[in-house]
Order: sequence, then C-alpha cells, then structure tokens
Amino acid sequence: MTEEEFLEFCQDNPDLRIETDPSGNIVAEPPVSYGSGGKENEVNADLTIWNRQTKLGKTFSPSTMFTLPDGSRRMPDAAWVSMEKHRQLSVEERNSFARVAPDFVVEVRSPSDNLKRLQTKMTDVWIANGVRLAWLIDPVTEKIWVYRADGSIDVLEGFGHTLSGESVLPGFVFDLSLLKSDDEPGE
Repeated sequence: MTEEEFLEFCQDNPDLRIETDPSGNIVAEPPVSYGSGGKENEVNADLTIWNRQTKLGKTFSPSTMFTLPDGSRRMPDAAWVSMEKHRQLSVEERNSFARVAPDFVVEVRSPSDNLKRLQTKMTDVWIANGVRLAWLIDPVTEKIWVYRADGSIDVLEGFGHTLSGESVLPGFVFDLSLLKSDDEPGE
C-alpha cells in the first residue's frame, strides 16, 4: 500500500491497532486490557512529566504511528523523540506517520501478547531501526528487559526496582512499584 492507501485503510478501520512490517504486510494488534492500559498510562505519565520539566524532546501516546527506516510502521506503548530529531521533521512530516525512529520506547505486555514475539520486536524492530533505549515490561511475570543500542540487554525480576533513562533520558527514573497489581480490595 502507498502511504495514502495505508492512511485510508487505518481510517476505515478505527477500532484496530494496525502496524506494518518492512514488507508492508499488515500486523493487526489486539486492543490492550484494562490493566495493561493503566500500566501503559503510568509509564507515559511519568515520561511526560519528566519531559515537561526538561524540555529535551517530545513524548507520544500508544496511538502514534512511526514510519521506521526499514519501512515498517509501528506504534510503541510509550515513545520519546529528542528535540534534535524532532526539529529535523517538516511540518508535513509531523502531521503524518513521521519517518523517524524514537530515541526511547516502552512496550508493556498485555495478557494477549506473545512474549517471544514482543522480545523479537524489541531487537528486530526497535533497536534495529535506531532506538537507543527500550524497555519491555511484563506485568504477567514482573520481568523487565532493558534493550540498548549497543546490543546489551539487562533483565530485572520484580517490580521492586526503578528503571533509569540512562544517558538517553538524563535524570528520568521510573518506579516499577507503580505497576504492582492492586487487585485486592481496600489496597
């Protein structure tokens, strides 16, 4: 599909989360669960607050489509683009599926997500296309994978940790305890 045809296809199917792979094949992602949506929002809220204070870039919602260097079109659960990259985009590009790889992305696993597929997406889509730091957060197992542009991957277990934005997001820290389940009444 051309970019115009893809945009029209997305507009004709507003209830679907539609992405494409590098070959242009459609990848329909299921909507996220109530719990997963809340967890995505916690990360996005802290990222947005940090960015408002530092003014180092732009933050984006899970509905934002990025056209990556390999031609795929993807929507992370949270994304941040440095001001340097943002300023290089024309007004026209900013009002379309911008051809830019975010500097930072987060994917939060929903119960309907395949973990192996998400792990592959982190390396083969996000890092391979120029993302400098990426977090995969799995609330199901309380495991977190931190992916870096240099190919290193750290794995943390439990939501008793904080995650650092490292040199990509200087001073940004996310407290994983915000994602702990609050299923018990009265908590």
